[in-house]
Amino acid sequence: MPISVSMLRCFVTVAQTGTLADAGNRLGRTQSAISMTLKQLEENLGANLFETERKNRLTPLGQQVFELAQQQLDQFDDAITAIETLAQAPGGLLRIASVPSVAHRGLPFALDVMARRHPSLQLDIRDTDTDIILAALLNGQVDIGIVSGQPTLNGVRQEPLFKDDFGLVCAVDHPLIHRSAPPGPDDLNVPNLVRNALCALVKSPEIQDRLNAAQVTARNTLSLISMVRTGKWITILPRSVVGILPGYLAFRHIEGLTDQRTVSLLIRARCLFPDLAQELGQVLRAYDWSAEDTAALP
Repeated sequence: MPISVSMLRCFVTVAQTGTLADAGNRLGRTQSAISMTLKQLEENLGANLFETERKNRLTPLGQQVFELAQQQLDQFDDAITAIETLAQAPGGLLRIASVPSVAHRGLPFALDVMARRHPSLQLDIRDTDTDIILAALLNGQVDIGIVSGQPTLNGVRQEPLFKDDFGLVCAVDHPLIHRSAPPGPDDLNVPNLVRNALCALVKSPEIQDRLNAAQVTARNTLSLISMVRTGKWITILPRSVVGILPGYLAFRHIEGLTDQRTVSLLIRARCLFPDLAQELGQVLRAYDWSAEDTAALP
């Protein structure tokens, strides 16, 4: 029997839950049915995927199969969702992914324009980090991406939308925001500096030395912003990120730091509705990205 999607889903669920009973409850199947499906998969591969009958520890092969199967199931589920949405979207479908710092700015404006122009158009939006967006574009899971940097991908057209400065981001009542002199690299020699994914775009050696010494790294935007909002933590981010929580976050230039973040628009050449994707791209390009630029202290 060839390997099927149901076999992979069964295996991944058992690996995630650690027991046949929990996997059966999640999938709505009996333990014996789950066990039989796993046996069929292992016989097909000619090797064990779990080290013991308890199914709570993967073999080296099992770990590799788990990672690959999880990726394929995610793509399969996204494809099924897209197909079902297409059947219910006679006016077309656009799948858009954006970094959070842009999702609150020009994107809502552009989506409003497209929704009014095309009342039957379905718009599917997600916000996540650049690496996930790039993978989703390559896998055909999204049609349009708005990312940090200027990546080059086969089959994907890229063009810059705007640039914004890197600087210090902290709570509005943080002492570094209100003191008369702008902060410098030495002010970052503190235990409460948080490194984040966008910090990799900062080229200043002095600033990178401070970032590399940071004890905490936040890879999720919500977690990072929540930490900084408390007033106990500081970080380095592009200026537009402050707009996610205006009134709670503040931006200030760092002396000697001139690096900028480029935000780019990516459109897949082979997307579901290329004309609609190009139209949304035109709306995004026409938006005045400087209109909502967050005021910064000197």
